[in-house]
Amino acid sequence: MPSVSIRRNILLRAVVTDRLKEEVSQEFQEAADQIAQRLEELDTAGRRYITDLQRTDLQRAMALRQQVEQEKQRQEQVRENLLQRKQEVEGWTAGEEVVRGTIEGNVEVSVGDNLAVLLGGTEMVVEDDVVKEIRELDPDDLRNAVRIALAEQAQAAEGQQQQQQPPRGVPGTGENP
Repeated sequence: MPSVSIRRNILLRAVVTDRLKEEVSQEFQEAADQIAQRLEELDTAGRRYITDLQRTDLQRAMALRQQVEQEKQRQEQVRENLLQRKQEVEGWTAGEEVVRGTIEGNVEVSVGDNLAVLLGGTEMVVEDDVVKEIRELDPDDLRNAVRIALAEQAQAAEGQQQQQQPPRGVPGTGENP
């Protein structure tokens, strides 16, 4: 019977341990520190270049200053998000499972196979880098898992949007009229 080998994504879950919490927390802190360093470099280089540019073209210098400030704000937001995620890691409970990402794997597909199961229904569970379980979900479980994941993502996105909205009231004061 003819078959073909295709790539698929496998959901990687990790069982929370003290070691995992420490590693993930350290990853977030290192990423936040790198962004802070880039912010300092951007600020220093930007100031030098803008100062030189002001001597020849004030309008371009002001436009560049605005671009630099926007980039600094964007990078600071990324840094704050990383530090917030680091805080979330501290709240993980030992023994619970957290999604760590996806990895690619190959699967043989033959005539008569259920493609939905073969392509999307595999999870690998690891504990301190040791594979503990490989799960194959049936299509109904997979659909339910996708619904739940999409609802959680929508809820998280809604929460982030609410945090990013400025307070209502008098501009610049945060006070209500």
